[in-house]
Amino acid sequence: MSFFEGLRFRRVSSPIHNLDPRIKFIYACAIFVIAILFWEFLPLAVLFVIQIPFVLIAGVKREWIRSMRGAAFLASIIFLTNLIFSFINAGYTITLSSLEYALAMTLRFLVLIESFSIFFLTTSPDHLGLALEQTHVPYEFCFAFTTAVRFVPVLAEEAQTIMDAQKARGLELEKGNFLKRIRNYIPILIPLIVSAIRRSLELAEAMESRAWGATKKRTNLYVLKMKRNDFVFIAITVGILAAAIFVRLYVTVPHLEIILKGFT
Repeated sequence: MSFFEGLRFRRVSSPIHNLDPRIKFIYACAIFVIAILFWEFLPLAVLFVIQIPFVLIAGVKREWIRSMRGAAFLASIIFLTNLIFSFINAGYTITLSSLEYALAMTLRFLVLIESFSIFFLTTSPDHLGLALEQTHVPYEFCFAFTTAVRFVPVLAEEAQTIMDAQKARGLELEKGNFLKRIRNYIPILIPLIVSAIRRSLELAEAMESRAWGATKKRTNLYVLKMKRNDFVFIAITVGILAAAIFVRLYVTVPHLEIILKGFT
């Protein structure tokens, strides 16, 4: 469940936290586009590394490491799947190019997790909903999205609590074959579903008691405004995106096989 820690907002005073949510979303989308443009290991590794200073500036290193550790299981599945298919396509032989492709696809996934983890760790759900409203997204969609962002980490934490409680009662989740392990998770899923339904009913009652939807034209206490740091960050984002497009179009990216041959 540590993967969902990357979706929980951390209220820290930092230059990254103080940025406009719209700018940070543009940054996450730009990183997504760059990651899709490349399928070589070297540029994806550079893209992964250049985001680490943003993590350090934001002061969310511990939570970011926890989310990366939680994503390691899915990353290993992506690596093995791509390696097996490359192994079959190469005539049942493992080549350095097939290994590089599997590593690149795994690193692409980690880059995407890294960028959106930075976004959610440093963006308040309130500011995110306000940013969506100011971009003229209907309030019903804004409310649904921000509520989901709030409750996913809460449900993940509650699932971990239920797992610990069931393990204390003697439930063995990791023993048996694949089907038995799936059945072992039924005592986890049923209380979690009941808890989610109970939370949704409480939320509906709270919304009804506050006359949610009675006023069509809503007003907000705060209004998001672009500041100097926002323009600096968007300039950095555009620069990274432009450099990536230039490299993709006009520069030949070396493969690991060529790099390793240069050292031998």
